[in-house]
Amino acid sequence: MTTSNFSTYQLSPKIEEALTAMHYTEPTEVQQKVIPKVLDKKDVIVKSQTGSGKTAAFVIPTCENIIWEENKPQAIILTPTRELAVQVCEEVTSIGRYKRIKAVPVYGKEPIHVQINQLKQKTHVVVGTPGRMVDHLERGTLDVSHVKYVIIDEADEMLNMGFIDTVNNILQQLPRERVTMLFSATLPVEIEQLCQQYMKTPEKIEISTKVTTDTISHAIVHVEKWDKLDVLKDMTIVENPDSCIIFCNTKVQVNEVYEQLHKADYACQFLHGDLEQKERFYVMNGFKEGKFRYLIATDVAARGLDIDSISLVINYDIPFEKETYVHRIGRTGRAGKNGKAITFMEQREEKYLEAIEAYIGYALEETERPSKRLVQQSEEKFYQKMNKKRTVKQSKQEKINKDIMKLYFNGGKKKKLRAVDFVGTLSNIEGMTADDIGIISISDTMTYVDILNGKGPLVLKEMEHRTIKGKQLKVRKAKK
Repeated sequence: MTTSNFSTYQLSPKIEEALTAMHYTEPTEVQQKVIPKVLDKKDVIVKSQTGSGKTAAFVIPTCENIIWEENKPQAIILTPTRELAVQVCEEVTSIGRYKRIKAVPVYGKEPIHVQINQLKQKTHVVVGTPGRMVDHLERGTLDVSHVKYVIIDEADEMLNMGFIDTVNNILQQLPRERVTMLFSATLPVEIEQLCQQYMKTPEKIEISTKVTTDTISHAIVHVEKWDKLDVLKDMTIVENPDSCIIFCNTKVQVNEVYEQLHKADYACQFLHGDLEQKERFYVMNGFKEGKFRYLIATDVAARGLDIDSISLVINYDIPFEKETYVHRIGRTGRAGKNGKAITFMEQREEKYLEAIEAYIGYALEETERPSKRLVQQSEEKFYQKMNKKRTVKQSKQEKINKDIMKLYFNGGKKKKLRAVDFVGTLSNIEGMTADDIGIISISDTMTYVDILNGKGPLVLKEMEHRTIKGKQLKVRKAKK
């Protein structure tokens, strides 16, 4: 079935409104094939590469089927990394914005008591890594009795990271009557076994990998180990990309390449597993916002980095696993744009190239290191661009959040305040309706309320003189 727009699926007005605000117009192939099946409450196994639009493929029908009035989680989404958990959670919040769907991310190396407090509130969707999800289940802080939708995202990466037993543990604790969706770039035998055990006559959907060949040009450059860094500098000067990810196989290599490029005045940052979580988010957000052009990273960045406009990926180290090659280059050539992938290969590494070519089904074109003359001719434009801030287009979240103001009130559960009290008061303001009120998050001593449709300033002004349930609360624009 070919579908030109989302209206074909007869989604609710609030979901359609969110998709329009995010500039989602034409469904991708994976969305066309998955959305109708999930709306029809069918289990699905989806083999699809990164960059195909698969996140929206499972988020749209899940948000459509969520019942807002239910206080307990109705959907569980498992992801292999913290970064991907945050990205998916943002997508759920954005697509479910006007339906007031509340999503909570749970992952390790973050204070668990904060997550416990969030899970005590009305929560529709929980997105997280397997380890922390099990932790909450064992503590009894995650109620899964009302879960009707389960999504396992990047299943092959969960297998590679040793999470598959933990995923099994989670699935065993969920209600049997549910819709289960599994997304994976590859389907190893262990993933197939997982599907057979926990899914009911699932529909198998395979999205062709032509996205990798049609929109991305590939090249192999033969290098000597001692000369790699100079080849990298020459390549980047000649290619002069708007944005570039340089992948290395180890943290030590990432640090070395970063230090050398930083000394050469490249606008760059690095990313690997030794960074604290806050630092990792800071670097990833900085790259998304265009604060620097070059990101040097281990494969931790190949998952959960959702940027449509990366023009060049360089494999400084050829990946040891053939699947990793596909994940890395999937960072470029996204959303219908053209991209380029250049892989450095030392003579002793030809076996890895052979495995990659057999896996993707075509040979990678060999290219030469740029001549000194070409490098010299390119240097002026390269440094001109390096000194300019990278222009980035507005993200999906920014598009939908532009008319939203988050307000802080200094009262919550300890003052016996409920969401209905805020809705009742705010919707009585002249010019306001319940549809202008978004997600409400109430803790013991404070409440955050999203005000939609550009009406935040109106509410902020009016609430200086109004009470909620007879209580005068301080109100201000939220800092976060």
